[in-house]
Amino acid sequence: MSWYDEFVGRLRLPEPTMVTAEQALPGRSEPFVVPNRHYVIGHQICPPFPPEMRTAVVAMGCFWGAEQGFWQLEGVFGTAVGYAGGYTPNPTYEETCSGRTGHTESVLVVFDPEVIGYAGILEKFWENHDPTQGMRQGNDRGTQYRSAIYTFDDEQSKTAEESKSRYQERLTAAGFGAITTEIAPLPDLSAFYYAEGYHQQYLAKNPGGYCPEHGTGVTY
Repeated sequence: MSWYDEFVGRLRLPEPTMVTAEQALPGRSEPFVVPNRHYVIGHQICPPFPPEMRTAVVAMGCFWGAEQGFWQLEGVFGTAVGYAGGYTPNPTYEETCSGRTGHTESVLVVFDPEVIGYAGILEKFWENHDPTQGMRQGNDRGTQYRSAIYTFDDEQSKTAEESKSRYQERLTAAGFGAITTEIAPLPDLSAFYYAEGYHQQYLAKNPGGYCPEHGTGVTY
């Protein structure tokens, strides 16, 4: 190792680490009240959804830009932002950003499988962030920014794992490292905690809002 590499290594910040269930903040029993109409699409963003619709939950860094990417897809009935994958019930944005809830900034996507399948949702997921960065996306550092796919049944789990293997081949060929995306089950939508109302469809309400995309440029 050269003196320069050693010097740069000393400057690197330590990797954020996950909080344990015992260390997590207690949260609260009552969920936030959010507007139940999508600001852009006009459909409801809280269940119950039409029976023909399916749901997906993913995390890919800042949830403002991620949500915008999904609501633009044909076949998407609605989207919402929230928190998933951690311990604290009904956390606030500030609590999640503290790293003491274990949650990611997540996006709920409600979609019509006759128009766009779950694999199509995952294609957008993989291409619109860098899934090799661990506990960050670009300069956004913290466990809340980690990449994740939360599945609702065995079929989604299988599809997610297969898509991960496929995209890893593409990334490896392009010179990227190993995918760090977490693939984990959610028991049901009650484990997706809706974020505060002002976060919902944030970039449509605030066109000048800043939320960078960190895609690798590698197609699925």
